[in-house]
Formats: sequence, C-alpha cells, structure tokens
Amino acid sequence: MTSENPAAKREWWDDPKLPWSGKPSRKELWCWSAIALVGVYGLVMIPLRPIILGLNTWALAAVTGSNIAMVDIGAKAALGETHWWPLGLLMAALTSIKFDWIWWWAGRLWGHNLIEVISGRSRWAARTGRYAEHLARRFGSLAMIACWFVPFLPSAIVYAFVGDVGMRLRKFLLLDFIAAVLYRGLWMYLGFLIGQPAKDFVDLLAKYSFYLSIVALVLVVGSVLWRNSRGGGGTQVLSEDAIASDIAVDEVRQGLREERDEQDEPGDRRTL
Repeated sequence: MTSENPAAKREWWDDPKLPWSGKPSRKELWCWSAIALVGVYGLVMIPLRPIILGLNTWALAAVTGSNIAMVDIGAKAALGETHWWPLGLLMAALTSIKFDWIWWWAGRLWGHNLIEVISGRSRWAARTGRYAEHLARRFGSLAMIACWFVPFLPSAIVYAFVGDVGMRLRKFLLLDFIAAVLYRGLWMYLGFLIGQPAKDFVDLLAKYSFYLSIVALVLVVGSVLWRNSRGGGGTQVLSEDAIASDIAVDEVRQGLREERDEQDEPGDRRTL
C-alpha cells in the first residue's frame, strides 16, 4: 500500500506565498502575470541599458527614464547643445511610471495580502515594508511622492496601499507623474549645474557601454542563480523591478518544479 501525500494534492494556487485567498479569478491571474512580466522586462533591460546609452541618450530617456540620461540632457542644455530638454523630461517621466499602475491594481485586488507577500520575502523586506506601509497610512498621497526620494523605500507597497484604500486610478496616475517629473527633473538640473564634466562622464560610460552590458548580464545571471540556490531568498532592495523580478524568477522555478513533479508522479512509475 502506498500512503497519499496531502501536499501532492495541493493545487498550484494554494500557496501562502501568493496573495489571493482561495482559487484566483481570471482578473487576479492577469494581474499576477503582469507583475511577473514586469519582472522579466526589468531583468532583460539591465544589460540593455548600457547598450542603449551607447546608441543614444534620448533613446535611453524614452525607454527607461534613466537618471544618467537626465544628467546628460541637462548638461547638454547647459552647454547650449539642445533646447529640447522639456521633451526629454516628459519622456523620462512617462516611461518611469508605465508599470506603476499594476501595483495599484494589485492593491485593489488583494489589499494587505499583497503587502504581506512582498514583506515576507526577507527580513530586510519585512522591515522596509512595515516602514513603507506606516508612511502610506500616515501621509497617504504625499507618500507616493516621498517614495521617489527616500532610498530603499519599497514604492510597490505604497502603490498597493493607496490602491487598497480606494484611491482613484486617475488621481494615482497624476500624483505618480508629478513625482516622476520632480525626481527626474532633479537629476536633469544636477547635470545642468555640472555641465561639461557631467557630459564627459556620460560619454565615457557610453564609450564602454558594451563592456558594461556584459558585466550587467553576468550580474543578472549570477543574481538569479544565487537566489535559486537559496530557495528564493527574496529581494533586499525593494524597488518595483526588484520585487517583480523576484516574482518572475519564483514563477519560473515553480513551473520547473511542477513539471518535475508531474514526471515523478507515483502513478507513472512501474512498481514490483
């Protein structure tokens, strides 16, 4: 006789690491898949950022909203090489917030469950997660702006919190855009103040962009392998991309585990 393992009967969605209670709806699956795709996008863009920088600063601003791109455009404006800096700032602000609404949506769907999932990925995540939730609970809308400027503050938790408490999407997008303009504009102003030295530094980075992309790729692969060896230890710096990339890696790991389990099911084995 063979004893049945209760864990083997557990459905894939019945996992305390997931934010829903019970079987997820189609809307919940779409949202979770969107977060995982954001993670994949973030991982792919890490080695591509230096390459785009080597091609064109404006392209980097449009694709990633990079602070380096803002510094370079600000320096060029100071040197009189461009008068189109408002366009660069607008592109950078818009592309910087392109995925933030997903966390707002996740907060509307799962509320505090999502915050617990994010905060439970490591001790550092729990500490910064509690701080972010306290900040959002106390200051509300202002916390959305603060999370752009406070280091290591997990903005995903702030976005999820304001979504959970009922902030309208239109207001969320407006505040997020204003915060992005202020933050990216600060970096552009820094480049404007520094001028030629800032431009020379960015040109130097662009010159060695290929080698920087190789280093970034090695770091991405090494980070994924390290997290996999630790069994999914979770992010330490809780940016939206970092959290989403952790979720994406976990989803791939879970898929491989399920495929292996299906191949090793007792019913498929020949027993004497």
